[in-house]
Amino acid sequence: MNRTQPLVLGIESSCDETGVGIVRGTALLSNTVSSSMEEHVRFGGVIPEIASRAHLDAFVPTLQASLAEAGVRLDDVDAIAVTSGPGLAGALMVGVCAAKALAVATGKPLYAINHLVAHVGVGLLQAGNSLPDNILPENLGALLVSGGHTEILRIRSITDDVELLGSTIDDAAGEAYDKVARLLGLGYPGGPAIDKLARTGNAKAIRFPRGLTQPKYMGTADEPGPHRYDWSFSGLKTAVARCVEQFEARGEEVPVADVAAAFQEAVVDVITSKAVLACREYGITELLLGGGVAANSRLRQLTEQRCSAAGIRLTVPPLDLCTDNGAMVAALGAQLVMAGIEPSGISFAPDSSMPVTAVSLPA
Repeated sequence: MNRTQPLVLGIESSCDETGVGIVRGTALLSNTVSSSMEEHVRFGGVIPEIASRAHLDAFVPTLQASLAEAGVRLDDVDAIAVTSGPGLAGALMVGVCAAKALAVATGKPLYAINHLVAHVGVGLLQAGNSLPDNILPENLGALLVSGGHTEILRIRSITDDVELLGSTIDDAAGEAYDKVARLLGLGYPGGPAIDKLARTGNAKAIRFPRGLTQPKYMGTADEPGPHRYDWSFSGLKTAVARCVEQFEARGEEVPVADVAAAFQEAVVDVITSKAVLACREYGITELLLGGGVAANSRLRQLTEQRCSAAGIRLTVPPLDLCTDNGAMVAALGAQLVMAGIEPSGISFAPDSSMPVTAVSLPA
């Protein structure tokens, strides 16, 4: 196996995107994604059974397209990497079974990797706004914001040392966007709809709460509170619901754009303030923003402003590498190969609640 510039095929199926990507070392060769989003719209959220069936239908065509774009054959691949968790159990099973079948058929080593850490590894690819020199620097942190996860991490080693500093204790940011969009009649997915509408609204028209920012939760740097770096968005969702109800009870038209803008500001304000606080107190000077909600324009803007003011260098991957994709899986797989980490074999099972501290599954 080529351990200096390995050719790695990555497979992602944790939610509603079937992704296959191919990298050589840190060079991105192809990134093919098939989304079943349209099949879930009428239900207002991802239906696991529908997502799993869509993965079954999409996998082979997506694999063929990715290989063709990269100009390689399966025989050329040095290793295969697959998302083993976290994610929807049935969806993960499809990708894992497909990866195991390919590994057995080709005799290639198989790496079972963490979906969340892959969002960090994608910053190493030579594509757009990648990290300087495609080498993970010291004092690196990662802010992951997606439909299922909102977390701040400290990365000492991309292959075996990831520390969770803070996370959401209830809804993730993306879930909050979807629920509020439903309240406002904006449909699914909520993130893009609210982001677009918020640009025409007044974010200061309504003051919504910032969860877990009270002194009893925050504490101090010397005596941190129980949720100093954590988030909570369920109370914010309830506050938006009450606000809408009050307008309707008075017989007034709901100022949807203002509500969307004020809600979005509450989300990005508390995410960025707590993330920068964690970076300052843990000596993190490089921050990578990843996950599907990293496509949100206001989150990108405010994170950049606050990182710049705090002397933190921010890296944001291109939009198509922020959402779930196979390239990020291949990127982390390549890092494991180059670090000499042993493959996982084929006896592992997918883990829908795989902790972020587990970068890959051992053999």
